[in-house]
Amino acid sequence: MRYAFIEVHRPVFTVRAMCRMLRVHPSGFYAWLKRPFCTRVIEDKRQTELLKDAWQDSGKVYGYRKLHDDLRDQGETCCPNRVARLARMAGIKAQIGYKRRPGKYGGKPSTAVDNTLDRQFDVAAPDSTWVTDITYIKTYEGFSYLAVVIDLYSRKVVGWSMQSRQTTDLVLQAVLMAVWRRKPKEKVLIHSDQGSQFTSIDWASFMKQHNLQHSMSRRGNCHDNAVAENFFSLLKRERIRRRTYKTREEARSDVFDYIEMFYNPKRKHTSNGMLSPTEFERQQKLKPQGV
Repeated sequence: MRYAFIEVHRPVFTVRAMCRMLRVHPSGFYAWLKRPFCTRVIEDKRQTELLKDAWQDSGKVYGYRKLHDDLRDQGETCCPNRVARLARMAGIKAQIGYKRRPGKYGGKPSTAVDNTLDRQFDVAAPDSTWVTDITYIKTYEGFSYLAVVIDLYSRKVVGWSMQSRQTTDLVLQAVLMAVWRRKPKEKVLIHSDQGSQFTSIDWASFMKQHNLQHSMSRRGNCHDNAVAENFFSLLKRERIRRRTYKTREEARSDVFDYIEMFYNPKRKHTSNGMLSPTEFERQQKLKPQGV
């Protein structure tokens, strides 16, 4: 194992330095290199290449659990611990999160509606419950604001909008996209925080016209809208914080690519049984009713 570690990390560290740290002699390592590889070493190399390909396909954001699921999808026989070991030796790791800067947030209390959702994030049918929220993205032109609408059934982003100002129209355009795309036949519960965009007269009028029932988080309690918060955490960790956007249009194009080309059709979710939102919905439609 020590010789294998040295071989993998030769591009980063000198052989002598690693031998000294691992308490082996360089001559032993070079003799090991000349020996024919055993079956296990050959298999490790082969599966490591598969892991690298899967990691690259995910945009270098998947950790060993999702990579293990990818290998299983390809028909490979391996356990999570083995994938974790190979990933660690190859320098493959998931994107880690970030902490919100400490400080005080929020303005005057707004008129709130009931918290009907009450953290019931697992729903049994599509287009019965949506959540919505707003975040900001930095560009050299200034901030760009993103509003999203997520279906709790599959965690799919069913509507989104980006504008240079954080207005009511920003969230209305996102919800309008969701209504246009999904065309719900029954009343939809849509949950938000207590932002001013969600307490305006225009918002209330839109809810009534499109058969939407509003639910609202308690003031200052981000956990009441945890699914939307989690999506923004993924977006920033896996894409936005790895880019520098010159223009708002460049940021919009990248957000489009993340949502429509990666997150919805490809990104695996544990809540979906390691299926992407689009694939989860497709498979659920194929199941006989009542199953």
